[in-house]
Amino acid sequence: MRLLFLGDVVGRSGRKAVLAALPDLRRRYALDFVAINGENAAGGYGITESILFDLLDAGADVVTLGNHAFDQKDALVFIERHDRLLRPINYPQGTPGRGAGLFKAPNGADVLVINAMGRIFMPELDCPFRAIEAEIAACGLKQGTDAIVIDFHAEATSEKQALGYFVDGRASAVVGTHTHAPTADERVLPAGTAFISDIGMCGDYNSVLGMDTEEPVNRFLTRIPRQRFEPAMGPGTLSGLAVEIDDATGLAFRCMAFRSGPHLEPATPDAWAI
Repeated sequence: MRLLFLGDVVGRSGRKAVLAALPDLRRRYALDFVAINGENAAGGYGITESILFDLLDAGADVVTLGNHAFDQKDALVFIERHDRLLRPINYPQGTPGRGAGLFKAPNGADVLVINAMGRIFMPELDCPFRAIEAEIAACGLKQGTDAIVIDFHAEATSEKQALGYFVDGRASAVVGTHTHAPTADERVLPAGTAFISDIGMCGDYNSVLGMDTEEPVNRFLTRIPRQRFEPAMGPGTLSGLAVEIDDATGLAFRCMAFRSGPHLEPATPDAWAI
């Protein structure tokens, strides 16, 4: 199985880049499953239902969220209507939406996707480790599903790496999101779980985390907000992780950083091209 996970879509720049490129990426690399973190897709703050439809229509199989999941208040309502939109599983009981889903890939494989949020330097939620453990126990690799992919939306690399080793050999991939800066530690862990601390964002990298530079710089200099953060509007770069999963075991045997667009050095799985 060939999986592509794209990082946090930030504003119009990120949306345009994803919508323009994703249909061709699915064809060119014969992708079996595509996941996208969309929690900053609506002007940098949450996601709207129309944007969700756009991402799904472009070729995403599932869209995950994070700490901005409900910035768009309508999300509290429409998230209940969409099985392919996930918010972090460790939100308190009663929070609208779901944190995990079992999805059928076009090749017929079942893929369990889990969205969880870290707790270090983040809003205090329930324990992500225990929440993920419960999902894996209920639907294990080659028992209830052919692949397990975890989007761990977290700030601290230590927390992300700890989770990677916690599920190593029991999940196909652990993909870190949230920091909007791609790390260079993509690898397959010893027991067969693909891992990266952060896949970065899909958006304008001539920015501060996808936002126009003026206001972030002002706040660091003065500590006084002057205006709302606004997404940078330059050309967008796609950033993510490509993973090859063994159909027999559900574990990864190769993963590669994916970057396409201006400002970052390109990295694509050209060996997959058809």
